[in-house]
Amino acid sequence: MRFQHLTTLSIKNWFCKLKVNMEKSANRLKILKKIEEYERDGKFDIDVEDDPETYELLPNKVDYTNKKLFSKIKSYFANRIAVSFFEKLIRQKQFIIEEVTGIENFLSVKGGAIITCNHFNPCDSYAVWRSVREYMGKKRIWRVIREGNYTNPPKPFGFIMRNCNTLPLSSNFETMKKFYSSLDLLLKRGEKVLIYPEQAMWWNYRKPRPLKKGAFKFAVTSEVPVVPVFITMKDSEFFDGEGFPVQKYHVNFLKPIYIDPALSKGENLEKMCKENFDEWKKCYEKFYGTELAYLTK
Repeated sequence: MRFQHLTTLSIKNWFCKLKVNMEKSANRLKILKKIEEYERDGKFDIDVEDDPETYELLPNKVDYTNKKLFSKIKSYFANRIAVSFFEKLIRQKQFIIEEVTGIENFLSVKGGAIITCNHFNPCDSYAVWRSVREYMGKKRIWRVIREGNYTNPPKPFGFIMRNCNTLPLSSNFETMKKFYSSLDLLLKRGEKVLIYPEQAMWWNYRKPRPLKKGAFKFAVTSEVPVVPVFITMKDSEFFDGEGFPVQKYHVNFLKPIYIDPALSKGENLEKMCKENFDEWKKCYEKFYGTELAYLTK
């Protein structure tokens, strides 16, 4: 009787998975096809999803370092809401962090630092934060985000996007001056700042992409190290609302990259960028057991 029950249950689970696989979101399949097309064309830094329209962020519309009391209050509640939201996803098996490796690399860096991470899901920044939060005391990780995600974020996440220790870029020259000075202040007072040097988010894309140099310019200018993080993934037995397997994240903190005092700023920028990509590449090849190769023509 028990064997029959297990067999029936297994068949039901198999049909459930089959059904989910057959009902994959047409929009998500379109995005995956676009990712393949962009990879083939070498357009690694272009978004594959429709981002909200970008409005110009003026300098009086952002309090980068939460100097104002009202900014501090909003940040407190926004972070509580964000934690509640992501932890619910974790309980529902819609967001899975299976393993964290190399945490000693993060802990070895004292003071301010740039954290770089591959960008493939809106959850990836929380995966980084959740991996280190027990070591952070009262500090949080600050995140550099695109202008449109601050001025016109996707609903209903506007309050979170504007107030969860985010540092929005801007098309306004005066706002960017404020951004640079605020970023430098945060790094020099010992904060950790997360940046996505690939620039665009490619949903569940597993390979490391060519890196933009902005993150490393910030590190060189503020004289802080870079902590590369590369998140690798495996399919889980659970499915998301669009018919795809939920990914099990392995958050890998890699060897920190330091400024070489014998090199010029330009040489350090190039060195740090290259070393970061090399670290990501080694992590990718070790985890997936395959050599990094693209579909580029």
